[in-house]
Amino acid sequence: MIRAIWVMVVCLWAGLAAAQDFSGLARVLPDESGVEDRRGGLSVELALSQGVPYRVFTLNDPARLVMDFREVDWQGVDAGALDRSDRALALRMGGFRPGWSRMVVDMDGPYLPETVDLRVTPETGAARLEVVLGAADAEAFATAAGAPDLPGWELPSEGLRAERRPRQRGEDPLMVVVDPGHGGIDPGAEAGGVAEKDLMLQFARELKEMLLRAGGMEVILTRTDDSFVSLERRVAVAHRVQADIFISLHADALREGRAHGATVYTLSDSASDAASAALAERHNRADMLAGVDLRGSDDVVADVLMDLARMETQPRAERLAKAVRLSLAAHDLPLHSRPLRHAGFSVLKSPDIPSVLVELGFLSSERDRANLRDAGWRGRMGAALRDAIAAWRQEDAARADLVRQ
Repeated sequence: MIRAIWVMVVCLWAGLAAAQDFSGLARVLPDESGVEDRRGGLSVELALSQGVPYRVFTLNDPARLVMDFREVDWQGVDAGALDRSDRALALRMGGFRPGWSRMVVDMDGPYLPETVDLRVTPETGAARLEVVLGAADAEAFATAAGAPDLPGWELPSEGLRAERRPRQRGEDPLMVVVDPGHGGIDPGAEAGGVAEKDLMLQFARELKEMLLRAGGMEVILTRTDDSFVSLERRVAVAHRVQADIFISLHADALREGRAHGATVYTLSDSASDAASAALAERHNRADMLAGVDLRGSDDVVADVLMDLARMETQPRAERLAKAVRLSLAAHDLPLHSRPLRHAGFSVLKSPDIPSVLVELGFLSSERDRANLRDAGWRGRMGAALRDAIAAWRQEDAARADLVRQ
C-alpha cells in the first residue's frame, strides 16, 4: 500500500510537470528546510523555489531514505545545518546523473514513509515537499525497500555492453580510460575546504590533455562533470570503449595518524594491510551510501572465467603499477613509504583490462593538499603518469610479441 501511494504521488506530479513550463533548476531554500525527529520517527521538509518531478523510496543495509528529483540545485545547502535529527545519521545531496539530483538520509533504524506530500503555491510556483517517516519492523522495511519501477526513471544501460579488445602491441592508439574518483552526491574525502571529487576531476581533465598531446593515445573520462557514476558503470565505460588500461584517481584523508605521498594499488582479494582494506571498504561502500545497491551473488561459471582472464591481465596491471612508481620517483614526486599496495577495489575488477588505482596524496596532509591545488605540481604528476604509461606500453607490447612467438 505504501509503495502504491509513492507511485501515485510521483505519477500525478509527473503529469503536472508535463503541463507546466519550468524554467531553470529548482533551488532549495535552506532556511525553510530541515530534517527533524518527530513522533518516534523523523520528517524531511524541503522548500523549493519551484516544483519538480520527484520520487521517494527506501533502501536497506544500511537503512536509507532516498529522494530523487528532476532536477534540484543544492548550491549553498549545508548538510550539517539541514540535519537537526538524532535519528538521521548523515545527509548527502548532489548530482546523481545528468538531469537528476538525489538526497540520501542515513537513518539509525528502519523507518517507512507514512506521508509524502508536495504542495505548490499557485501564485509563485514555489513548492514544499514533506516526508514523514514512522518506525517499522525490520522485516517490513526490507520488504518495502527498493526503487519503484516507474517509466522515465530507469537507469540508462544502452551502449554499456562489455567487449574485449585485442591485446595492445604498440601498433594502434592506446585506449586509456581515466576515472576521476567520486562525484555528484559522493564527495569522497573532504579537508581544508576542498573535496576529493573536485580535485580528481580537475586533475583528470588536465591529464587527458597531456596524454592526447603526447600522441598515440585516445583518452576517455568516466565522468566529465560533477555527476555521480556508480562503480559498476565506471568499469562498464571501460568495456564499452574497449580500453587498453584503466587508471582510477583518488586522494584519501586519514582520520587518525599521518601519511603523505602517492600510492599505487592493484587488485587483490586480500588487502596488503589493514589501512588498504579500510580504504577499499570506504571506496566500495560509496555506491550503497549514495543510494545504489549493487549487491548480488556472481554466477559460479562467470567467476571461474574471470579468474582465468585475470591470470593474464593481473601481471600486466602489476607492471603498470611498478612503472607508475618508478616514474613518480624519477620526477622527484612524493611517494608513500609503501607506494605499491593491493586491495579489493571494485573499480579494479575488470578481468580483461589492466587496472590500477592511484592515490595521488592525502587530503589530510596539508602538504599533499597544497600540492593537489598547485597547477605546477599537477603538471609534474601528469607528466610522470604520461611517461609511466608510455614505458609500460613499450614493455607490454614487447611481451605480447614474445607470447605470440
